[in-house]
Amino acid sequence: MGSSKIFGVISLKGGVGKTTVVANLGAALSQEFKKKVLLVDANFSTPHLGLHVGLISPEHNLHPVLNNEYPIYEAIYQHALGFHIIPGKLAPSSVSPFVLKEKLEPLREIYDIILIDSSPSLNDEMLATMNASDEILVVSSPDYPTLSSTLHAINIAKKQGTQIRGIIINKVHKKRFELCAKDIAEASEIKVIENLPDNIKVLIALSKMVPVVSYAPKQDISHKYKAIAASLIEESYKPSIFSRRKR
Repeated sequence: MGSSKIFGVISLKGGVGKTTVVANLGAALSQEFKKKVLLVDANFSTPHLGLHVGLISPEHNLHPVLNNEYPIYEAIYQHALGFHIIPGKLAPSSVSPFVLKEKLEPLREIYDIILIDSSPSLNDEMLATMNASDEILVVSSPDYPTLSSTLHAINIAKKQGTQIRGIIINKVHKKRFELCAKDIAEASEIKVIENLPDNIKVLIALSKMVPVVSYAPKQDISHKYKAIAASLIEESYKPSIFSRRKR
């Protein structure tokens, strides 16, 4: 891959699995494709990315970096799964939406991919992610309330001039009452990258603070995460014959 790319992962509704998407894409890019990956918890007020990957109460985090208390390199942790992470801290925060971009820019020299987990609220925190990102991934679930929030987030990104890579539809049950990918793509005028099935293994992996792509690599959802990861770096991914038989 030519140059480093920063992807912001956003949603305007809590509970759709945005942070889970970030953790799993990070693990997939690092393990499956051997990329240098940095995950950044830019949900300044209620960060949970660290808990998704077993990083509890870290000594350093993003807040002091944004406040110029120490350099960003001091807040980077190396994870056993290969990726690096800058965790957040559960604390009130008031930060200019332009500071995050300024702090992340030098890290392009180190990482192939930087994934930003944004706030699920339309505020300066989400704008900070949009400003810092080359492209945006929008996470939604296949229901009307979430689609309404998703369309609003997409409109904000378009007004900001941030390129949108596509929509990831999460927690799909394949029921008739759910919105299909075609409905969501037509309503948003944005392509749907992938449908991620609702899978109990995701919750089990979360309870163990491990991404599902590492906890249950042969599950269909893990293959789908790897396919999304491949698309971000413009590579192809095909599960092995053994994996397909296993499924």
